[in-house]
Amino acid sequence: MLDYDPANCAIGAAVAIIGERPTFLVLGEAFNGVRRFDDMQRRTAIPRQVLSDRLARLVREDLLRKVPYQDAGQRRRYEYRLTSKGLDLYPGLVALMEWGDRYAAGPDGPPVVLQHRDCGEPVRLRLSCQAGHVLESARDVTPVPGPGARKIA
Repeated sequence: MLDYDPANCAIGAAVAIIGERPTFLVLGEAFNGVRRFDDMQRRTAIPRQVLSDRLARLVREDLLRKVPYQDAGQRRRYEYRLTSKGLDLYPGLVALMEWGDRYAAGPDGPPVVLQHRDCGEPVRLRLSCQAGHVLESARDVTPVPGPGARKIA
């Protein structure tokens, strides 16, 4: 694997889009069903201009879409809803949350736990191969060049 260019990295490309803390906060709120700018701003305390910039970026990247709404007697505004591309980030956010619960939570434990809506059981992220084997650690994985890999010159 060392003969391949690390500059062509999917992790780096993803971090370039979503790698800032305010972006993760916005995505977390979107996954929790918060859709309106004022609600996101109140819940996250992100400065209005920063929040506006992050929302615009997530819309440009097709992670969120703007949906117009208008309350009675008010001007038209927009809600921000997750797209399919945005919803595909959920496992990554759950992985970060689980890591944070294990290594960064306070002494009282995690601030949020995830439950399966239908049965109420805890939700846990698991890696598995296509044959169905559950992988317990990164040591169970071997990276190999994919179709987009580029050799180092």
